[in-house]
Amino acid sequence: MALPAWLQPRYRKNTYLFIYYLIQFCGHSWIFTNMTVRFFSFGEDSMVDTFYAIGLVMRVCQSISLLELLHICVGIEPNHLLPRFLQLTERIIILFVVITSQEEVQEKYVVCVLFIFWNLLDMVRYTYSMLSVIGISYAVLTWLSQTLWMPIYPLCVLAEAFAIYQSLPYFESSGTYSTKLPFDLAIYFPYVLKMYLMMLFIGMYFTYSHLYSERRDVLQGFPVKKKKV
Repeated sequence: MALPAWLQPRYRKNTYLFIYYLIQFCGHSWIFTNMTVRFFSFGEDSMVDTFYAIGLVMRVCQSISLLELLHICVGIEPNHLLPRFLQLTERIIILFVVITSQEEVQEKYVVCVLFIFWNLLDMVRYTYSMLSVIGISYAVLTWLSQTLWMPIYPLCVLAEAFAIYQSLPYFESSGTYSTKLPFDLAIYFPYVLKMYLMMLFIGMYFTYSHLYSERRDVLQGFPVKKKKV
C-alpha cells in the first residue's frame, strides 16, 4: 500500500526546505526593506546605526544559514560543501568576529554597504531556491540567480576586506582575542586577521570558479532568441 503524498520522504524534505527558504527570504527581505526605508527617511545618518537597527536579525539569519552545511552533508540540498562552507565562514567571521566585537566598526559605512550586498544576493538566491523546491521555474529568475553574484560577490569580498582593514586599529588598541600561551607564546589577533585577508582572496578565486562552473551548467539549456534572417 502506497503512503499518502504528505508522508513520503521526498514530500517532507521539500516541505522542510521550502519553509527554510521562506524564513530566510522573509528575514533578508525585512532587512533590505528596513534599510531602504531608513535611508529614504534619514539619509546618510541611517548608515551609521545600521547595525543597531538590523544587526540582530542579520545575526539570526546568518546563524540559521549554517544549517545549509548540514543540508549538504545529509544530502537534502544538492550543493558542494566546500564552496558553501567558504561563503558561510566569510560572513560568520566578518559579522560575529570583526563587526560585532568592535562597536567602533559597527558605525562604519562599510557595514551598511556589506549588508546591502549580502541581502541582495540572498533575496534572489532564496527566492529561486524556494520556487525550485515546489517545481516553479522562471527563466528570468533563473538567469538572475546565476548572474547577479558575478559583479556583487567580488564587491562583497572587497567590502569584507575593507571592514577587516578598518577594524585592525581597534583590535590593536583593545587587545580583543589576543591572548598569551604557555612557553612565552602569544596570539596577536591583528596578525591573524592579516593572514585571513590573504586567505579571503584565495577563497574568493575558488568560490568564483565554482559558481561560474555551476552557472554554465544551469544555463546550458537557457532559451536564447535567434535573430530572423
